[in-house]
Amino acid sequence: MTVETASARALRPDEGLIERVETVPIRLGLDRDYRGSYYHMPNRCTIITRLYTSDGIVSEAYNADSDGEQDEILAIIHRELVPMVVGKSIFDYEAIWQAMSFVTRDQLRDRRLAVQAMACIDTAVWDAIGRALGQPLHRLWGGFRNELPIIGIGGYYEVAGKPAIEAEVDRFAEFGMVGMKFKIGGLTPQDDADRLRRAVGAGPDGFTFIVDANQGYTQSEAVRFVALASEFVELRWFEEPCRWPNDRLAMRDVRSTGVPVAAGQSEISHGGMRDLFVEGAIDVCNFDASWGGGPTEWLRVAAMAMAFNVELGHHEEAQIASHLLASQPHGTYVEAFHPERDPIFWNMLANKPDFSDGVFRLPDTPGLGWELDADFVKRHRSDK
Repeated sequence: MTVETASARALRPDEGLIERVETVPIRLGLDRDYRGSYYHMPNRCTIITRLYTSDGIVSEAYNADSDGEQDEILAIIHRELVPMVVGKSIFDYEAIWQAMSFVTRDQLRDRRLAVQAMACIDTAVWDAIGRALGQPLHRLWGGFRNELPIIGIGGYYEVAGKPAIEAEVDRFAEFGMVGMKFKIGGLTPQDDADRLRRAVGAGPDGFTFIVDANQGYTQSEAVRFVALASEFVELRWFEEPCRWPNDRLAMRDVRSTGVPVAAGQSEISHGGMRDLFVEGAIDVCNFDASWGGGPTEWLRVAAMAMAFNVELGHHEEAQIASHLLASQPHGTYVEAFHPERDPIFWNMLANKPDFSDGVFRLPDTPGLGWELDADFVKRHRSDK
């Protein structure tokens, strides 16, 4: 008796070879300067990356929100990364990633910029792989589900004449979002707790609240805030509660209050995330694929997180985060700003899904599956 076996089609030597890479930088001025704990955002930016292959595939992805550093990231892409990847097959994504990692060895510049440049190429490579195989990325990366609950990001410090905290909560609820990430860390724990109390009072029943200090508090201030907030809300998690010099140990102390702690967006490698896991600093990992080298590196971190029983979030970037988080069983929420804070997400995605029922559904089309509005791109590209 013979057993017939089906074999996969062998790749041709010239299949999926990268021929060229294009980038389009986007920058929009916002309606005000959005202030968190110790930072402010006057613009919303991104970089669109298009990758062309030898067999006619054109991928299209967009990454990150760096503003003043955008030109340097673009220079790294074109002067250093493109020569490394042209001629390589998109299916050799690990080889491509390792070849690109050489740019992080320059000690005389901020490695974060090199890693963001890598993420632009890596994401475009994965979109090309999905298009070549005819599969959406959430399925190629694990296929655990094809939808996620969505929360809003808000609570920026108020500016005279702009909508109040209560109006912002109402707006997120009207969009259909199931909760909100609320910015704190720029005032005293008491003042921030008073602000959060207003938001909780405005939210509908069952509305989820997360707080994000963006490393704004000392350890004792973070613990004090938890005590104050616990009087009126059960926080889903507390994101980046403590200042950077000793944040791993400080976050471990905040965890001892019983409130889950999230961090990881400020790390740029799987090694940095490993240390957070090993030291018991976090309950939720929000490593950012666009800030940390791309989906290839994010998937490594996701595997480690599962080994340590840590949930997965993602810092912003719904267009990529949704595929990543939906692919994994320990993914949580996709998150998005309101339209004035992120006009790119709300206006450049021509096929942005309806999430009025609180569920962000992913496209079933190959790759990332997003269609970018050509007129929007033409109006807001920053290199013309």
